[in-house]
Amino acid sequence: MSDHDIRLSVNGIERSVRVPARRLLADCLRHDLEFTGTHVGCEHGVCGACTVLVDGVPMRSCLLFAVSVDGAEITTVEGCRTPDGGLGPVQQAFQDCHGLQCGFCTPGFITTITAYLRDNPNPTEAQAREAIGGNLCRCTGYQNIVASVLQAADIMRSES
Repeated sequence: MSDHDIRLSVNGIERSVRVPARRLLADCLRHDLEFTGTHVGCEHGVCGACTVLVDGVPMRSCLLFAVSVDGAEITTVEGCRTPDGGLGPVQQAFQDCHGLQCGFCTPGFITTITAYLRDNPNPTEAQAREAIGGNLCRCTGYQNIVASVLQAADIMRSES
């Protein structure tokens, strides 16, 4: 198997890494680049725990070969913080609304919701439920996650 040199901008920092052709983006982020906030759950693209933003679009990193995103801008949950390293608005809302329990699914929710609210700053409860429909959580029952989406939207509107 041949290795490939790729370049990624991860959370705004240019990174170069040598990876085997079949290395998944999730594994590259976690093991090669040490962004361990990206979680791997089902490894089939169903659960959403591995969701990262690729050029601003939520994608399942367990389904993407790292070489296929050479040159892309990747945002992981670690990149959803404020510039000074504090909690970003979605992270703050998850804390305020108790939107997590075990936390395993949380990174995928944070990245998904961050992208969703960028394009839909004033969601209804039904729209918030639709936005998180592709991410699975086994602990919360989703009520507090939906509340977190709405709270994050409020925070983001108040900051702009």
